[in-house]
Amino acid sequence: MLDSPSAAPNNAAVSKRKINRRQNWRIERKQQERAERAERAATLGDEALAGGQLGGEQRGRVIARYGTQADIEGDDLNVHRCHLRTHLGSVVAGDKVIFCAGEETGVVVAREERSTELRRPDKFGKLRSVAANVDRVIIVIAPYPEPHGGLIDRYLVATENLGAEAVILLNKADLLDDPFLAESVDIVLEPYAPLGYTTIRAQGKFGAIEELTRLLAGHTSILVGQSGVGKTTLVNAMLPDAQQRVSELSPDKQKGRHTTTTARLFHVPGGGALIDSPGIREFGLWHMSRDEVEQGFREFRDRIGHCRFRDCHHQSEPGCALTDAIDSGAIHPARLDSYRRIIASLDQPLQG
Repeated sequence: MLDSPSAAPNNAAVSKRKINRRQNWRIERKQQERAERAERAATLGDEALAGGQLGGEQRGRVIARYGTQADIEGDDLNVHRCHLRTHLGSVVAGDKVIFCAGEETGVVVAREERSTELRRPDKFGKLRSVAANVDRVIIVIAPYPEPHGGLIDRYLVATENLGAEAVILLNKADLLDDPFLAESVDIVLEPYAPLGYTTIRAQGKFGAIEELTRLLAGHTSILVGQSGVGKTTLVNAMLPDAQQRVSELSPDKQKGRHTTTTARLFHVPGGGALIDSPGIREFGLWHMSRDEVEQGFREFRDRIGHCRFRDCHHQSEPGCALTDAIDSGAIHPARLDSYRRIIASLDQPLQG
């Protein structure tokens, strides 16, 4: 999830998994192998620094990370491949760093403080950073794979807690010629316009690209969403020189296939930056507190604390300010249902 350094950590995560002893051994072995590779890379970098083989320190921004190395864009706009020193911790797209360029490979010597951080868990539920210093989150959905209001709400909760701006982008809008699809998408999107969320429609390689480009100008934005919704196709449409690899949906299940394997930063016209992130199928908030989830629903804020009972769980208690707001039309029923599902998932491990 997106984190603000001045606030308690908020995590975008799938449910934590319980792993058996053999799986744990494999994880530890892989971590040890990664640590050894990182140590070898750090040694090479330190030797290069000590031997005066690298240039002076300069500021840069991480374009993408590849294992123990990263592509760093310097102030001269040239991109340098650099080793990552082990003491840096996580280094991801959007990070601001101090580095020394080399003839072939330089070294990142420091990472500057982040304003925000997007994190998500790996397949074992361990949180890892995906992108840093973003101020706008573009939530991409499409008629296929089927959009879910609950997934949109989870992204919105994370973005609201960060203090960033969220935009909902409906891609592949040309598929809405099908009346059934059009109706189902309209039902999913119905709650958001009254709440003030910007929603735009695009058609992959066409439609709304100019509007999206204007929206990105002057911001560091990230595209998030399920695999297969067309995030990378949008990048290619706005930035033809990028030519990122894309893949078709799985024909049997109409689910996305992962083609973006690492978050990567691109420059967009108007001075903005856009990070294309790997697609996901789950977006959990299991590490957030109940208060943080409640604050993530903007229409709840003025009503929290006004229920008849101080410990109201907003289920079926009499005098609940949230359920009363449904009766008056101030809160959409689907949003309260999403809230209840998120609260039920907090800190609930996935079995198996």
